[in-house]
Amino acid sequence: MAHPDVVIVLTTWPAGEDAAPTAATLVEERLAACVNLLPEMESTYRWKNAVEHQRERQVVIKTTRPRVDALLARLRQLHPYDVPEALVLPIVGGSETYLAWVGECTRG
Repeated sequence: MAHPDVVIVLTTWPAGEDAAPTAATLVEERLAACVNLLPEMESTYRWKNAVEHQRERQVVIKTTRPRVDALLARLRQLHPYDVPEALVLPIVGGSETYLAWVGECTRG
């Protein structure tokens, strides 16, 4: 069953910088119900007309659609990149109790 209010926001973080304080801030401010900091990975991307290779971490943020704008604004304030990744993915199904929990945790 689709749950239109819950979304996942993806961003990346430089491997050499601690993303945990930002994750805690997003949860404490009720902009996210949960933030997962995944292990380091190798990213290849184009930046300023050059191909770059960098160690990064994927950050997975669970939130609700009504909180996305505030979350993205706060992420821009806290993020070390000039142009941070910010992809909002819809949720097409899942545990109704988990989805309800995400909604409860992100109520302003």
